[in-house]
Amino acid sequence: MNVFIVGTGGFAREAATLIHELGQYDTFAGFIDVPAVAEKFRDQQIMERTVLSQVDFKPEMGEVVIAVGDPATREKIASALPEGTQFATLIHPTATVSKWSTIGAGSIICAGCIVTTQIKLGLHAQLNLQTTIGHDCVIDDFFTTAPSANISGECKIGKRVYFGTGAAVRQGIKIHGDVTVGMGAMVVKNLEASGTYVGIPAKRIK
Repeated sequence: MNVFIVGTGGFAREAATLIHELGQYDTFAGFIDVPAVAEKFRDQQIMERTVLSQVDFKPEMGEVVIAVGDPATREKIASALPEGTQFATLIHPTATVSKWSTIGAGSIICAGCIVTTQIKLGLHAQLNLQTTIGHDCVIDDFFTTAPSANISGECKIGKRVYFGTGAAVRQGIKIHGDVTVGMGAMVVKNLEASGTYVGIPAKRIK
């Protein structure tokens, strides 16, 4: 089945490269714009594919993956797509994903990622390069990592959580929804409120 990528930014182009590295570029039907950049790229070509207007997309045209880094924006796009839209899941051939873990539809798992055993990863997750997730983690929808994020085992993570490059979390930690963990931050205790956390140990910015 044909696959469309929603988005035209850097991560959308990385997702297109992932499709190519899977040997499935002939199934990649094109990019779908998002409202913020609709006029910039509409009807142009990126990576040999046309940018389609979101309003012109119909579910029977193919599956969709949303390659937009911001979790809240990704959720809004998912809810705005037509009823009946089917979501593809992209897993790079160099990623390691245990057969005893589950990956939510619409997720993108990039090169070098490791998803170990008994993990539940929600819908529309994005794991950027070299992300690792330890055993028995339960992670809600629209989870996002920048490269080299490390999540230890038995963590519970809410919706729309974002981990910056090189961020890490200790085993058994619980993280509230709508949390951003800054680049290089170390989470060593539960994060019980939404917000942005930075530093070693990670502390909330007021």
